[in-house]
Amino acid sequence: MSGLSSYAVRMARLSARIFGDVVRSTDSKSMKVVQLFKEPPMAQRKEVYDWYPQHKIYYSLTQRLRYMGLFRDEHEDFKEEMRRLRKLRGKGKPKKGEGKRATKKK
Repeated sequence: MSGLSSYAVRMARLSARIFGDVVRSTDSKSMKVVQLFKEPPMAQRKEVYDWYPQHKIYYSLTQRLRYMGLFRDEHEDFKEEMRRLRKLRGKGKPKKGEGKRATKKK
């Protein structure tokens, strides 16, 4: 830019500022920093914040389908059966006011 007039240099700098380019010539290391700041932050990138599947949504959907009889979850069936058998043996949770601590006070 040394061969240009001062007006042309100022106009070049102004257009660089307006359009988001580097105002003065810089080396490759500085340009790397400029490129990093041009990109959106890591937390706003879809591939970063959407990395893991939506487990809560999948779980609620499978529970609804299971309730309607359209999905079979053998592990949930097993857990329900074990809860039912524990209840039959009297191993369920005590009712409110019938626990160890409440019976000790009476």
